[in-house]
Formats: sequence, C-alpha cells, structure tokens
Amino acid sequence: MNTHVYSRQSVLNERHRQLGTKFESSWNDMPIPQLYATDPYVETTTVRTSAGLFDVTALRLIDVSGRDALSALNEMLTSDITKIKPGTSALSNIVDDNGSLIDDVLIYCDGPDAYRISHGGGALEDVLPSIAAGREVHFRKDNDTHILSLQGPKALDILAPHTPMNLADLRYFEHRKTTLFGRDVSIARGGYSGERGYEVFCRAADAVFIWDSILDAGKPFGAMAVSWACLDIVRVEGGLLFFPYDMPEGDTTPWEVGVDWTVDLDKPSFRGKDALSRRRGQKRVAQVGIEIDHHEAIEPGAQIFKGGKQTGIVNSSTYSQHLMRSIALAHVEPAHKGFGTELEIRSDAGIFKARVVKTPFYDPLRLRTHPLSERSPR
Repeated sequence: MNTHVYSRQSVLNERHRQLGTKFESSWNDMPIPQLYATDPYVETTTVRTSAGLFDVTALRLIDVSGRDALSALNEMLTSDITKIKPGTSALSNIVDDNGSLIDDVLIYCDGPDAYRISHGGGALEDVLPSIAAGREVHFRKDNDTHILSLQGPKALDILAPHTPMNLADLRYFEHRKTTLFGRDVSIARGGYSGERGYEVFCRAADAVFIWDSILDAGKPFGAMAVSWACLDIVRVEGGLLFFPYDMPEGDTTPWEVGVDWTVDLDKPSFRGKDALSRRRGQKRVAQVGIEIDHHEAIEPGAQIFKGGKQTGIVNSSTYSQHLMRSIALAHVEPAHKGFGTELEIRSDAGIFKARVVKTPFYDPLRLRTHPLSERSPR
C-alpha cells in the first residue's frame, strides 16, 4: 500500500477517481491519473480525431519578477530570453557547469520583468538561489494554478465559442489572458501531443468548473478526458522528448539530443556556456527515432546493436495503434543515425529488427501544430 504523503494535489482528483484512476503514478510529488477506465488507445484515437482533455497540473510553475528578472533568466537558461516578447513563450534548457542538461523549461513572457517558468522533474529549483544572489529578482512557486490541456483537431471549435478572445488568431507559442466560461484564465497555444491544442491556466478554485465545462462543450464533438497513459503514447508518436527519460546518460548535452536551437552561444555569458562550446564537437550519441518489427512496445533500456556491437539504447517507447507499429526514441552512436540504418534490438521480449526513421513518427511535417497558413510572415 502506498502511504506516501504528497506535497501537491490537483483539485481535480475526485474527477479523476470518477473516471476510474487509482493514481497508479506520481510526478513532481503529485499523484497523476496514469490510467482511466477507458482504453488508452481509444483515448489516443480521440485526441487524433476530436479532442482529449488532460490535467497536466503536475508541471511545476515558477513566477519570476523584479528589475533583474531578464538578466537572471538569461544567466540561467541556454537561449536568449530577450527574444521572447510579451504574450509569447519558448522552450529552453538549463545546463550545469559541465554543459550537461539538468532541466528543460517552457518560459512565458507576461510583460516587462514578468515571466513564468513551467518545468518538469529537473533541478531548476536547486539553481535558483545562486542565480538570484545579488540580483533584484523574485522566484515564487505557484501551487495554485491548474493547467488543463485540450488537445486535438476539434480543440479550437470546442473552446472558441466560450471565450471573448479570437482564439483562432492565437499562434503556436503565444498566450493571452482572457476569460473562459466567464472565469479568468490564461490560454496558451501548445501542448505535448503533436496536435493543435490549448493549455488553460486557471485558479484552483475554478479548475473543476472549467474542467466540467470543457467536457460538456466537447460532448457534441466526441471529446473526452484522457489519461497520462494516452499522453505517453501521443508524445512519443510526436517525437517529443521527456526529461530525464530521454537523457539517460546523466551528462547529456543539448547537442546530443538535437535541441541545438535552444542554445545561443552569442549571448555574452550564461551558466555552462564555455563547456557547451567545448563539447559541441564531442557528440557521443545521436537522438533518433526507430521503428521495431514487433507487435508491442519495447521496454525502455533495451539495448541496440549494429554489426554485433552495442551502439545505443531505447529511451522512450510505445506501440502506436494509430500508426500500427512499435516505435521508440533512442540514442545511438552518431555513425548510425542515418535514416534507414538497420539495427537490432535486444529486449526482454526477444531480439527484433529495427531501423532509423524520420521523426515525428506522426505528422512528420508538423502540419497539425504548424499549419502552412501560419508559417508565412505576419
């Protein structure tokens, strides 16, 4: 029996229990609905064809304010935060003095000297005291805000009639304060599904009402609440990395997981810059997607071989009923990263042939999240 007392709880827990979860997992010291009574593959089909509603409140939120907020963030993060304008957000990373990834974050700019950081299970909060030292900057944990993520091609149709903002004009990585069903919220365009979606940030006091209202509005479209098991499936199908599971070496660099675009070496200085410059040409592994000739998911940690020698490891995996194949995000030696490279997987279930393929596995051109109509200059 699990007797752990969690420091964080979602006010939606009773709704999750009604949907059948036994809170099989936890993350960031919050129990999460890993499974509902519904089949995760049915939930995945719903996300791909209509819309699924996730409770992702287990993400940690940090409010950043003060005259030195921008300089503090620029010192801590690998990307140039001056490029993030009010109402926009961007993915970034934190590395240690050795240039190794210790957390990934989504940074929102709400206005001059006003930012929010959303992060997962990494070491960001351990770094904050040293970053704040000598600066006029304030970091405040936000354990009240709840995050409801509606993901799928019908998400816009479901939400748009219930907010005064023109939701159709909100582009990927943009956010805006508004109301939804009459309650104060911030709505961001984004998510972790490989679909068009929206993340609704609301007060805990409003979360149950907004959750119920979204599901009621979504009934005519076939929308439903979906579990974290579904989230695991859709994010792997979308080729989306999850810290630290897709960085198993413990000292992985941004260069080795293909997030070079989050590193701006032109910034005057930031934590780990010198090490990142040095390690840029020292890639030990390459981030790849592989498809495996098996009818089930291969367990993370399974070894990858080429020519009888181990060349890599499986990090995140799933069986995609939507794509009808077993897929995985993996690390291999850089010499074996080319599309079509034939590999061998040695797993608990047996030995299987595999090959390197393009990612995302689902929607490889990212037309679902980045329609061509939105890619032209504004």
